Amino acid sequence: MSLQILTKEDLLNFKIELLAELRTLMKGNESNKKKWLRSKEVEQLLKISSGTLQNYRINGTIKWRKIGSTYFYCLDALNDSFDDNSFSPVS
Repeated sequence: MSLQILTKEDLLNFKIELLAELRTLMKGNESNKKKWLRSKEVEQLLKISSGTLQNYRINGTIKWRKIGSTYFYCLDALNDSFDDNSFSPVS
């Protein structure tokens, strides 16, 4: 078994490499944003009531999918729905 000695410079290099790797992972994480939202999340995001969200579904203002008894809304579709009014509720 050989013994290796770590210097402060070794640790500093490790720190720099680790931070660079974390930055890369964080940038990649932006593309992994949640793409489908549930009704409650959309209500909170748009600051609307469940009745208003239901009206948006009925009127076709926003696109949605229903799986079982749960409604799902595509984040990109939400942004596209409000682009016509020059208003993007989702940042």
